[in-house]
Amino acid sequence: MEAELHVLSPLVPGRRVRFLRFCKQHAEGVWAVADISLDLFRDTSSEGFTFSNCRRFPSGCILQNMPTGCCKVTWMEHSEYDESLVPDLYRSFLRSGLGFGAHRWVSTLQRQCQFFSMPSEDPSGIGLSGRRNMLKLAQRMVDDFCSGISTSMGGDWEMLPVGNIGQDIKVMSRRSILNNPNETPAILLSASTSVWMPVSHQLLFNFLRDQRERNEWDILSRGEPMQETLHIAKGQSCENCVSLLRTDVSNLLTLHLLQLTQHSS
Repeated sequence: MEAELHVLSPLVPGRRVRFLRFCKQHAEGVWAVADISLDLFRDTSSEGFTFSNCRRFPSGCILQNMPTGCCKVTWMEHSEYDESLVPDLYRSFLRSGLGFGAHRWVSTLQRQCQFFSMPSEDPSGIGLSGRRNMLKLAQRMVDDFCSGISTSMGGDWEMLPVGNIGQDIKVMSRRSILNNPNETPAILLSASTSVWMPVSHQLLFNFLRDQRERNEWDILSRGEPMQETLHIAKGQSCENCVSLLRTDVSNLLTLHLLQLTQHSS
């Protein structure tokens, strides 16, 4: 198997790993999934596989059925990487495991399980088909956003040399994919960077997802207050959802704007 691992920042190098995966049932209701990197056994540089800033040692997870009907997950990640390639801003973050470690995989698995456990009833009023299409559109939007920040090594983005900007700003461009109904013919431009904010991450997250505060920072709102017209929950927490926002409909002189947003904690 082959995978690319990224942190949502242009400052942190991505990781590409090739590995073997082995799954085995150890006992009744107990499964083990183990990964081991192929880079430990052979020199891949001769194969054109030169992305070697990380080696993944034996890692994986143990899944155990519990009497409550839940599943206990024990995740282990063991890797070696060149920390000199990581900016000081992100070194403690990667050491904590939140970037590429077990904490990240467990939290992602928790969000996905919460989404699957949501009731099949549709309180949004747009029907199950409309709900499914809105979630697909939101996921495609998130995928495009992530690809413009953390570029895949096999992607179509091209780095652009731009003068008079710092090395912590990445500017890229690519052409839209031909015969792709989800994209119009155009040249796409992406500029991204990472900054440190002197506030807690929860406080900043709550500020950005608050529709009442959106006109304070979102230039697309043109300073107009936003209203939530559709809310689709993606988990038990209200912080995981897809929302459809629009400008204040009470102002008849304003061209109304619709925005689709997704929040994930």
